[in-house]
Amino acid sequence: MADMMTTVRQRRVGKGTEGAEEQPSEKSVKPDGKILSDHTGGKLWNILSVTVGGIVAISLGLLTSVYVATLHENDLWFSNIKEVEREISFRTECGLYYSYYKQMIQAASIQQGLHGLVYDNKTESVRTINILERMNVYQEVFLSILYRILPIQQYLEPVYFYIYTLFGLQALYVIALYVTSWLLSGTWLSGLLAACWYITNRIDTTRVEFTIPLRENWALPFFAVQIAAITYLLRTNLQPAQERLTFMAVFIATFLFSLMWQFNQFMMLIQALALFVLDCFDLLPTAKKNLKKGPLLNRLGKLILHVLLVLCLTLLINKFIKKILNLESDEHIFKFLKAKFGFGATRDFDANLYLCEEAFGLLPLNTFSRLSDTLLFYIYVFVLLFMTVAAVIVAFRNLSGSNQVQLMEKMGECTITLKPDAAYSLIHTVLFGCLALSTMRMKYLWTSHMCVFASFGLCSTEVWKLVLKCIGLYTSQRMQVVKYSIPIITLLYISYKFWPGIMDELSELREFYDPDTVELMNWIKSNTPNTAVFAGSMQLLAGVKLCTGRTLTNHPHYEDKNLRERTKQIYQIYAKRSPEDVYGILRSFGTDYVILEDSICYERRHSRGCRLRDLLDIANGHIMDGLGENEPDLKPSTYPRFCEEIKKNLPSYTTHFIRVFQNKTFHVYKLAKHK
Repeated sequence: MADMMTTVRQRRVGKGTEGAEEQPSEKSVKPDGKILSDHTGGKLWNILSVTVGGIVAISLGLLTSVYVATLHENDLWFSNIKEVEREISFRTECGLYYSYYKQMIQAASIQQGLHGLVYDNKTESVRTINILERMNVYQEVFLSILYRILPIQQYLEPVYFYIYTLFGLQALYVIALYVTSWLLSGTWLSGLLAACWYITNRIDTTRVEFTIPLRENWALPFFAVQIAAITYLLRTNLQPAQERLTFMAVFIATFLFSLMWQFNQFMMLIQALALFVLDCFDLLPTAKKNLKKGPLLNRLGKLILHVLLVLCLTLLINKFIKKILNLESDEHIFKFLKAKFGFGATRDFDANLYLCEEAFGLLPLNTFSRLSDTLLFYIYVFVLLFMTVAAVIVAFRNLSGSNQVQLMEKMGECTITLKPDAAYSLIHTVLFGCLALSTMRMKYLWTSHMCVFASFGLCSTEVWKLVLKCIGLYTSQRMQVVKYSIPIITLLYISYKFWPGIMDELSELREFYDPDTVELMNWIKSNTPNTAVFAGSMQLLAGVKLCTGRTLTNHPHYEDKNLRERTKQIYQIYAKRSPEDVYGILRSFGTDYVILEDSICYERRHSRGCRLRDLLDIANGHIMDGLGENEPDLKPSTYPRFCEEIKKNLPSYTTHFIRVFQNKTFHVYKLAKHK
């Protein structure tokens, strides 16, 4: 595809201890969870600790923002390249989202810009759609309005205002992870370790520096804030005012997260499932016990019935609402999941398009080797196993009654407890871990929380107290030494091993280089009318809209059934179809020009059966190219492949298509206007 032709080339240039000690007895804890001291000195130390921890959190957040911004600049030489090259660097759907920000900036007024989005007829030809309703671009609208009203136009270009905002959100992200770990463990040393792991595992925790406008880069910082707020909300003995403020924080963070990402409903479903599991096993502070009275078997039976009723009602309500409102936007996701998990093979083009993309495949094993280099994965597994055993014992105790499991609860002097916030974090990491293992693109939801969970376990008073008691080595002093020394040693190891690599990475200078796409965009702007309609691959057309403002037939925002069907029809330019058929399809969408890409027509990135032309052949019932097996009912096509045959300039093709541009990567044909 066009984005595969981009390359980058070498540029021609020239103690951590603080006042969150072992948790005292219940009578010495405030409702907000802060430790009280009987002496003024203890209070001052506590205030000093919180102040230092807050400063460290903000500093790490800002450093992370500067770090990813520097990587982005060094990789592309963004400050030196032309505007068209900057825009081309926003690949696929990133370019589509940014185009609406650019459209709002260039509009004569804010009202006119909003009208252009609400009544948009350039994103999908021969259709008028409401962009604000179809896509999650409220953040682009807000940012463009903010840029227009602030007195910064003379000092900051629109593109820098945009990317610096995204890099700034990384500061919020890191601070939220830091605070979550701090709340769970009671020490900001845990937050420091979580932030360091997030940075040193950057390849697996974020991709913001090279996919800036992606919806997840807007949404995940607010998702992290929501998790931090929920973690605080699950504490016991909160005062009413604190509860109300925390609920407000949860609401605002959830609202912003949902507004900014089209996949938010799946994340919310998983979070709801996590809270439901906690409620089922009485692990919430105000857990309902009405279903869990009586003997163990009676409680388990009621629990199973409860779960089945909730799941059935959820599915029925979902089905009913989708039927009433005629919602089919996520139909392709369920087809993809059905095929992915082996519930029958499919020839559905959309499902196979997802199945063949690496991002939607299983999490590669080399991910774990990278995470292990920083010790993150080893510590995460240790904490996960420990917390899982504790959760099973506590849940069984809650269901059975404390008198029946005295022997299981105590091993010598080892009293097993599990706080609600820790239980929530455990269920959260397990569910999102399953999601990441099954779908690589979702790993960023898991790996960032992995940093929080591992650092919390390594700095947890409860964990080390229980471990030392179980091996008969517990004393308060020894527990404090272990609790702080092991995280500090881990931090020193990470700094020693990865600091030189980070410095080398920051000093490596590259340059954006994609001359063929730049040539194509410049030609389109100079040689085609503003009203021209272009057909081609989804990825390339997003760049065409951003760089030239021309009208598209299709685009990468795939969450619409009509668009998915339209895209499949447009992609017949890479199938075995007659020139008359292809011409008729393209003209039905008002196409004036079609762009063919050699990287798709002669694709080698995917294996046989997963190349785009193979997916089209299967969907059309045709035998695939090359050596290999075909399903018995597939038939040979009576026509050659369109994208190959059109280059021979045969009369049957030149009657309908006239080549008007060509370079090493792209071929542009103008459609003849037949009366």
